[in-house]
Amino acid sequence: VNILLHYIEKTFDVKSKILDFHHPHQLLEGLDGFDLELSDRPESLEQLLVDCTDTLKYGVKTGHPRYFNQLSSGLDVIGLAGEWLTATANTNMFTYEIAPVFTIMETVLLKKMCEIIGWRETEADGIFSPGGSISNLYGILVARYKQYPEIKAKGMAVLPCIVLFVSEQGHYSIKKAAATLGIGTDNVIEVKCDERGKMIPAELEKNILQAKRKGQTPFCVVATAGSTVFGAFDPLHDIADICEIHRLWMHVDAAWGGGLLLSRKHSYKLSGIERADSVTWNPHKLMGVPLQCSALLTREKGLLGACNQMQAEYLFQPDKVYNINFDTGDKTIQCGRHVDVFKLWLMWKAKGTYGFEVQIDRYMELAKYFYKVLKKKDNFKLVFDAEPEFTNVCFWYFPPRLKHIPKSFERDQELQKIAPKIKAQMIVEGTVMLSYQPCGDKVNFFRMVFSNPATRQTDVDYLIDEIQRLGKDL
Repeated sequence: VNILLHYIEKTFDVKSKILDFHHPHQLLEGLDGFDLELSDRPESLEQLLVDCTDTLKYGVKTGHPRYFNQLSSGLDVIGLAGEWLTATANTNMFTYEIAPVFTIMETVLLKKMCEIIGWRETEADGIFSPGGSISNLYGILVARYKQYPEIKAKGMAVLPCIVLFVSEQGHYSIKKAAATLGIGTDNVIEVKCDERGKMIPAELEKNILQAKRKGQTPFCVVATAGSTVFGAFDPLHDIADICEIHRLWMHVDAAWGGGLLLSRKHSYKLSGIERADSVTWNPHKLMGVPLQCSALLTREKGLLGACNQMQAEYLFQPDKVYNINFDTGDKTIQCGRHVDVFKLWLMWKAKGTYGFEVQIDRYMELAKYFYKVLKKKDNFKLVFDAEPEFTNVCFWYFPPRLKHIPKSFERDQELQKIAPKIKAQMIVEGTVMLSYQPCGDKVNFFRMVFSNPATRQTDVDYLIDEIQRLGKDL
């Protein structure tokens, strides 16, 4: 307990390093007093405590105020307490029998989230799953089952050549799900986006008609609410209109953007989500719940069960002493399922919906501040000139030697190397963590995201100074 509390204290100390970086081969070979190899004989308690300390020492402080690397960041202490209690209870989510309180909590949370989306309680359903990729897989799985219930017994051989659509900025998990479900990545049609990364409805319509002409059978459209890199929101009403005309399932991947529904000021950006058939929403991202915490929500009750149930007699006996509708295990593709709901329930109790709203609105304000500061600096260039729609802010840093060179292939080749070099220095020095990537014809640029409750305006200023310090001589 002391080791953990000391680590938490260090995590929130802005002067502490985010990480003490070592290369993989160094960890494999073993560091001073820290050997990862397993022995046949038990080790002493003292050694185990040293190992616990070192495990944290050589890891990454994802709750550090200057950790901006992923969409999930920060360390919520209430959520952490929830995770500790969950581990203490050490139970499985498949039946009410062995998880009475947790299964009811899941029901309460799913009902609340469905109401926030705009669905009536009587018709909605859902399940917590191990991350957004699996939630997206569930969305596509039930979409296919709804159209072709015979798939469950007969397999893909009895289906026509089915295709689904996602924006070119959509998450790669959609292709992974298609590969896993036997649909195939070639049958995932990427729809063109506008300059801000939003799906173009006219292009979607065009792609659907083209697929039909080729003899393919469209069954599902995946819209994105908060894309990973640009933080873009697809036009959900327009997409819903097209889905209605063509009778297609509409799944919304709001893994990142779902939390914005809790903000009265910004929730309009997801207008139309209430018309979706299924939604992915990750409370472990914008809402700051400790990893992992993801939900798949469906508008039609009973579909998850019909699609996935196998009625294992040793688990789901029909003559139990209680109402077996609360045995959730047959709605899932897993058998064993970790309790991911308690930490979210506890945080919701502690903050209330309005507490989450205040936190999320502050991230949006920080993104706006960061954007305004960068806009005034001549050695930074924003990927989009317009004000950010979400907490993602994408930008390039130009060292003095590149600043006045006009845009050309040669300059871009040089600019491509800048972000990785700065990032490498950040990691070695352990001062700050920020991600970068290329996208389409855009060479490597930094992506800043705000989802860390510990981050203050001073940390944003520090980041800008740090990029300039590390990059000025490149």
